[in-house]
Amino acid sequence: MKPFACLIEPHYLPSLEFFCAFLNYDELILEKQEHYVKQSFRNRCYINTANGVEMLVIPLREKRDKILLKDIRIDYGQKWQNNHWRGIQSAYAKAPFFEHYSDYIHQIVFSNHHFLFDLNKELLSFCLRSLKVDITVSETVSYEKVSVEEICDLRSSISPKKAYSGRSYYRPMSYYQVFGSTFAENLSFVDLLFCEGPGALAILRGSQKEILNK
Repeated sequence: MKPFACLIEPHYLPSLEFFCAFLNYDELILEKQEHYVKQSFRNRCYINTANGVEMLVIPLREKRDKILLKDIRIDYGQKWQNNHWRGIQSAYAKAPFFEHYSDYIHQIVFSNHHFLFDLNKELLSFCLRSLKVDITVSETVSYEKVSVEEICDLRSSISPKKAYSGRSYYRPMSYYQVFGSTFAENLSFVDLLFCEGPGALAILRGSQKEILNK
């Protein structure tokens, strides 16, 4: 039986690979009950700046191991929101669609969510609305080590520790970018959205590896 749903953990302003991995499914299930994994896309993303690709990282309050993702709290003792937004503004203020989408992202980033999961889910919901894709989003209520046959389990499959080229979700399809003479691949979705606007979905479809389109 072909899976109709995709199970994956929410990322912070996710990469293009993240979207390519689940766009062909009818339902997206966000893993909420897993143990948090450090040094992952759960609290970081990459944007394209005048100085090259830059990583944005959300500081977290929990330092201990084996904390559930749903319980991971954001550390507002550090002025990460201002730093992230200055970086995003500097990178994309001159992008064709920055003014159209920036206020929505600014509002979400500065909403002071207590928990990382809630911030990531709201940002993802905005991204999906911007794409105008018809996909149901839900979240897990308990942790299941092995998912059922009808669900494609992609938990922890997309990691910054390994190159996207070693996975079967994303192949770069170039589009206009504000900075650089060489195309920067697999950045945060905001790079694509600010640069291509309504054309973002077509770029994502074209960036899916053929194995996903069969």
